[in-house]
Amino acid sequence: MTKSKKILFIVPHRVGRSPGQRFRFEQYFDKLEAAGYEITVSNLLSENDDVTFYSRSRYFQKGIIVLKSIWKRYADLLRAGNFDIIFVYREAIMLGSVWFEENLAKSGARLIMDFDDAIWLKDVSEGNKNIAFLKKPEKTFRIVELADLVIVGNKFIADRCSMYNNNIKCIPTTIDTDYHRPYHDGRADQAKICIGWTGTETTLKHFETALPSLERIYEKYSDKIHFKLICDKAIEYPSIGLRSERWNKETEIQDLNEMDIGLMPLPDDEWSRAKCGFKALQYLSLEIPAIVSPVGVNTKIIDDGINGFFAKTSQEWFEKLELLILSHELRVRMGKAGREKVKVEFSKNRWFKRYIELFDSCISTPESCLVG
Repeated sequence: MTKSKKILFIVPHRVGRSPGQRFRFEQYFDKLEAAGYEITVSNLLSENDDVTFYSRSRYFQKGIIVLKSIWKRYADLLRAGNFDIIFVYREAIMLGSVWFEENLAKSGARLIMDFDDAIWLKDVSEGNKNIAFLKKPEKTFRIVELADLVIVGNKFIADRCSMYNNNIKCIPTTIDTDYHRPYHDGRADQAKICIGWTGTETTLKHFETALPSLERIYEKYSDKIHFKLICDKAIEYPSIGLRSERWNKETEIQDLNEMDIGLMPLPDDEWSRAKCGFKALQYLSLEIPAIVSPVGVNTKIIDDGINGFFAKTSQEWFEKLELLILSHELRVRMGKAGREKVKVEFSKNRWFKRYIELFDSCISTPESCLVG
């Protein structure tokens, strides 16, 4: 009987809660198990802790969560030697210390680090700004040094980390195209064209950079269009007649499928250049043409004029929106091209074998995880 290969996933959130976790590696769990891997997930935050941790104040309760997190990671350290691979998503604990990573690296298991954002930059949730001093984002590069293998979401991150580790592999954030299926009847039933955006409270500031253009387009075409915003925060934008809808994992595909045009505005900064374009990939997978800022990996996902448009200035946002509003044929053609692009280059089915190849190499090559 073949001995099972064991992986311990060290993650901040429970399975299914975090888009980063879901689309970086959780969606591969079934493929890994089919390949003989036994998966154990150790998350820091429970559902109740989640609410407390990202709320304002409540520092005593947050202190309790930190103490529980330290104990949980200490327990992980005690059992680390029972695993073939320790897979750390971003960091072992949401504090400035790398003590746990340093000791996990000595456990005898192969240490893999995976991340998909510029986590070496300071970025703290609104509810935790007053305790931001507890985080030390520069620790990212020390964890990179410790890892046997580093998996990142794009070349920008790989280049930034290459001086700290020579075994860095790129696997893009991917889409399960069997789960993300376009449902055109949801759009056909709508009297007006739906222009949409999906994201979190922390990225609403990016959506708001496009507001001047959206206000102009709404003023001109209010009889033809309406806006849809899916977010974890309730918010209104009266100037474009918009009230947000709460994100719900159970209805996310149905909710996205109501969109005719998807938006992804971004600033051109280091944080955005490190992002992996998941929003654009979601739109395209559902045959929703996207208008995006030509920043970072967006320039690899969108073929300008084929499956979406680039827009830099307020005037360009207005013009590209107008083109798509006025042409149903263009929306359909771009949508089909977008889904095909995702299936060929950014799908779960395209990349799952690469994950298995890397994990197998980590176990079979004692010195390090050496795969070309």
